[in-house]
This record gives sequence, structure tokens and C-alpha cells, in this order.
Amino acid sequence: MAKILVIRFSALGDVAMTVPVLCSFANSFPQHQVVVLSRPNMAALFTQVPSNVSFRGVDVKKEYAGIKGLFRLFSLLKHEQFDFVADLHGVLRSRFLSFCFKLSGVKVACIDKERGKRKKLTAVEYKVLTPQTTSFERYALVFKQLGFSFPLSFHSIFGNEKGNIENIRSVVGYKEVHDKWIGVAPFAAHQGKVYPIELQEQVVRSLSSRENVKLFLFGGGKKEVVQLEQWQQAYPRVVSVAGKLKMAEELALMSHLDVMLAMDSGNMHLASLVGTPVVSVWGATHPYAGFMGWGQSEKNAVQISLPCRPCSIFGNKTCMRGDYACLRQITPNQIIEKVESLL
Repeated sequence: MAKILVIRFSALGDVAMTVPVLCSFANSFPQHQVVVLSRPNMAALFTQVPSNVSFRGVDVKKEYAGIKGLFRLFSLLKHEQFDFVADLHGVLRSRFLSFCFKLSGVKVACIDKERGKRKKLTAVEYKVLTPQTTSFERYALVFKQLGFSFPLSFHSIFGNEKGNIENIRSVVGYKEVHDKWIGVAPFAAHQGKVYPIELQEQVVRSLSSRENVKLFLFGGGKKEVVQLEQWQQAYPRVVSVAGKLKMAEELALMSHLDVMLAMDSGNMHLASLVGTPVVSVWGATHPYAGFMGWGQSEKNAVQISLPCRPCSIFGNKTCMRGDYACLRQITPNQIIEKVESLL
């Protein structure tokens, strides 16, 4: 039996993308043990994984901050006698830990992000618009470097079932036979990935006008909660679950949705982990960068062609045009029609 330490600290979407790969590995190699090292708030992503996968939450910004903190963390981890380390993050923190393990004789492999190809994808001039290796494939390649090859085979963290929502009935209610449940996650970490709120409201208004449809709004920040509560008050059959459910409960609810509407965001990946079709909206970023949700079809991605896009891999750059045309030129009807095609 081999014991493998897998490192991926952030962000939510990137950690979520490790789940299909780790589940595929765990099912292919049930004799081996995997320990996932990440931030404590990622624990809910790993509650439904195979029994040979465990989670270790560590705070690398406070308790284990800096070189001294990371070395103290390594000193604790080395006693667990890992045979391999898979660095799925490739940042200073994970590389430092990996280096320490390598010096102690542990075989280490690190993700190759192929930044040169990414630069060509987002170049202002001479842009090379070709699909990049997906994050799922990059993660699997790290394991291949360690000597483990396996097929990526994953449907949902709940298998062929749905998540249990009995304990949140007071929030979500009951779904009748002909009802359609739609999730809407209108926010993302950066402006370049967020469809303008006033246009999103038109989408919510239209979808909520259908009598057999119920909309569930997902979000996390304080301003987001306020915005979503306003929509809940303004439109029928709209329920904001922002701030009301834990991540594990959100995942369970998402598994009961007929479709999720999301940005290029963590919620796109959460819905993907439970096998729910996602209509994703892309602005500054592009599915070609390799961050499409697991099992999602690019035909369900709403995007327009502009010479400048994608301008960013992560959506964190200010619009060079100043108008975010990549998002504003998408019409609400384009999104509505795409959602309706999946109902």
C-alpha cells in the first residue's frame, strides 16, 4: 500500500476540480491511501469521496504562515511516512513543502501549467486560440509522473443518486413531478467573469415567470446576499439560499436541479461535481483555458467572439477596452434560450 499526499490549497473551483481525478484514482487503486492537504473550508468537497481518500485542512495564512510555519507543517506531515507527494498547485507554498519532502527522500511530482501556451491564448496580438490541456488532465499527469496511470471516470459525488435534502426542506420545499428547478449563481471572483447584474435580473425575471419553475439563487458575500434577497422579494418562485446553507447542503440541493446557470466560477464546478448540467457564461475568460466544469459541454457555454478575448486566464485583468463588451454584448435572451433548451 502506498500513501500519497496531494496538495492543492485554493481556489474553490480549482480544488473542486481535483475531486473527479482523486475519485478516479481512488477507484482504480483502492489499495492506496490519499490524503488531501487544503484549506479547512474545502472539507465539504471531500465528504462523499471513496474511503481511501481523506482530507486534512490547514490554515497556511495564519497557523502555518511563512517559511517557519510551512516548515513546522512539514515536520508534522513527515511523521506520516508518505511515499509520494502530488503537488497539484504549483505555487511557492506547495513547492516549498514538496521540496522538503524531496530532500527527505519522498518521490515528488508537480503540476505543469504550461504558462507559455496560456500567454499565447490571452495575447493581445498574434493570439493562438486553441484548446489547452484541461485541469483534470493536468492533475492526472502529475499522478502519471509518480507512476500511476488511470482512466478519468466520474459522474457525481453522490454516484447515481441525489443528495439528501430532507434537513433543508424548510428552505427549499418540495419538488413535484412536473416542476423544474433552476439554480442561478450570478457572481464570480472578478468583474471580467460577471454578467452585468441588471442584465442578469432580466434573466431571473423571465425564468421566474414560468409557473412550473423554481429558481434557487446561490452566492456568498454580504453584498451578494443583499442582492439575491432583493430578487427573492421582487419575483415569484425565487428562493435565495445565500447564507442559509452550508456547502454540503448546497451540493445536495444542486444535485436536484435540472440546470444551473453560473459564471466561470466555483459554483459552476460545484454543480458539475453532482452531475447537473451547467449553462456557463464566459467573458474575459474562455473554456479553451481548460477550466470548464467536469462533464460539461461547450455547447452550453454562452460566449461571443471578440478579437480581444480571452484577455485573461483567471478574469482578474481590467478590460483593455473599458466596456466589458465580452459580457455586455451577450443578450439575456441568449442565456434564457440556452437554459430553456436543457429543461
